[in-house]
Amino acid sequence: MHVAILHNLDHDLLEDDPGREARKDVAKVAEALASELDQGTMRAQVLPVSGAAELLATLERTRPDLVINLCESLAADSRGEMAVPLLLELLRLPYTGSPALALGLALHKHKAKEVLLARGLSTPRFALAERLEDLAGLELPFPLIVKPSREDASVGVDFDSVVGTRAQLERAVRAVLNRFRQPALVEQYVDGPEVYVPLLGNRGGGARTGLPLTEIRFGPAFSGRPRILSYRAKWEAGSAECKDSPAVPCTLGSREQERLRALATAAFDALECQDYGRVDLRLASDGSAYVIDVNPNCDLHPEAGFARAAAAAGITYRALAVRLVEIALERSYGNTPARRAGPAVARRAAVANRNLLAGRGHLRAGAHRSRASAE
Repeated sequence: MHVAILHNLDHDLLEDDPGREARKDVAKVAEALASELDQGTMRAQVLPVSGAAELLATLERTRPDLVINLCESLAADSRGEMAVPLLLELLRLPYTGSPALALGLALHKHKAKEVLLARGLSTPRFALAERLEDLAGLELPFPLIVKPSREDASVGVDFDSVVGTRAQLERAVRAVLNRFRQPALVEQYVDGPEVYVPLLGNRGGGARTGLPLTEIRFGPAFSGRPRILSYRAKWEAGSAECKDSPAVPCTLGSREQERLRALATAAFDALECQDYGRVDLRLASDGSAYVIDVNPNCDLHPEAGFARAAAAAGITYRALAVRLVEIALERSYGNTPARRAGPAVARRAAVANRNLLAGRGHLRAGAHRSRASAE
């Protein structure tokens, strides 16, 4: 079985790229997954791409049986992330992770929040500022937090993002507008515990695995400062912010954790995410839980939070890599791994989250090849 591991190779395309470290790190994830999967009957090939044309040419040349999609941007533009699953579906290639709609909603944070609110799911009140004049009618109470509306990995987030006065708000919004050339998301700041809920698997055909919840422990570097996981805290390993904000096992009681997992799962499904991801929550002083961010296709680095949560559940990194392949095949073909024994095996009826474009043969000649089991 030929598995292609796609990742973006665009961290050096922009002279001033505020997300360079995050873009560069994905190559390490691809190599880590390849080293675990390139065994036995499975051949794993890492395919770095920088643009859509190159991606199409690469896929036509390599013709993989399955794509592990790690692309978080194309040509250093985060909006290109949603183009990758669209291209894969047009080529009728099964792939891991969420579809274009989910990636697009999660990337455009204000749209994700509108969907969550429409579903009755709690998320902090917010406004979108496309220009400074949009702040004139803002009625949200301080403190507020200001973020770029179309970035992830905490790009554009630092201590100055949390504001308590009108002057600070205008300064933070101006910084986003000028540096990122995109609207600023202004939302209420919830000053409470930050809890991460990792999700593995799908509804229907692929049963979800309940991975342990984690929370951020904010140390001395955050004394007198906002307790937020900034870009520096995530990507500058030598910084005090990074050292003093470890992810640790969640200390909440089991009943409270189940409440948070239910909220996170509902948010994950509301955005039509699939296969795996992480939902970030914040707890207010009265115990109310709020969805802060939905992260489809979250970081799969062996030392990142998702892999550590899997390890805490007894899932080794290799087992996690293989399980991601199995989940994608189950969703694409409707068969569990044990049933994929040959071309004569009957497929189950489509389930609600099945990718109907995958598995009908490629758009090129010689495409009707059988897909072997991952093991």
